[in-house]
Amino acid sequence: MGKPRIGLALSSGGARGFAHLGVLKVFKEEGIPVDCIAGSSMGSIIAVLYANDLDLEMCEQVACSLKRKHWLDFTVPKKGFVVGKKVEELIRLFAHNKNLEELNIPTAIVATDLVKGEPVVFTEGPAEQAVRASISIPGIFEPVEMGDKVLVDGGVIDRLPVSTVRKLGADLVIGVDVIPRNPMSKIENIFDVITQTLTIMEKEITSQILTMADFLIHPDVGDIQVSSFSRAEECIRRGEEEARAHMGKLKELIQNWQGENSSNGVYSDE
Repeated sequence: MGKPRIGLALSSGGARGFAHLGVLKVFKEEGIPVDCIAGSSMGSIIAVLYANDLDLEMCEQVACSLKRKHWLDFTVPKKGFVVGKKVEELIRLFAHNKNLEELNIPTAIVATDLVKGEPVVFTEGPAEQAVRASISIPGIFEPVEMGDKVLVDGGVIDRLPVSTVRKLGADLVIGVDVIPRNPMSKIENIFDVITQTLTIMEKEITSQILTMADFLIHPDVGDIQVSSFSRAEECIRRGEEEARAHMGKLKELIQNWQGENSSNGVYSDE
């Protein structure tokens, strides 16, 4: 019985997405291979870091010490409050100025085209440009214009890119979803208003997508606001805890994989 080609789908979720780092740290420790990866919004950042084979401990240290001034460049709002050049430069540095096709494993980044209302999936080209498009929360970041496309946050249309991972050739798709099942967050500023609105919309349009994953990991970060980037360490710890809690089931699934005869939705924490 051959081992499955494992793909990982990382969801959107703002600061909650740091939990993805915790999950990946446990995968590394436990020897769970990731043969391809796709990310949406915050998940796109973590996907590129992982696919570029960066040291995850170093990534955690950076995440926990990063200040808003390092990645936010505010502007007089026209199409968004944040220009996005600073965060794009950070991604370029961490991606070592590579194109997506030059990363160590096949990688896909999902954005949303506002003009046509459809997903745009990047599998080649500069990694930082794809990520910059994927994280462009409408109303917060200025959209990325590419030709006739106006690109915004991938989570608007595909918060958990399971189908994208399958197109990369994955046999077994593991989804990591950091969006709470019942979103209840304090609304303190315009960022919270916009992100909470998106969270509610995403929850409704992706309920069926969750069942398409063969295995779902859902870190408990619902009490952490999307904008709480100062709680990165806490999010990472919770990602680790959730991954360790289900490692036995995941290893069993991989060990007993039967290809097309395997049923989807083997595990869900709902």
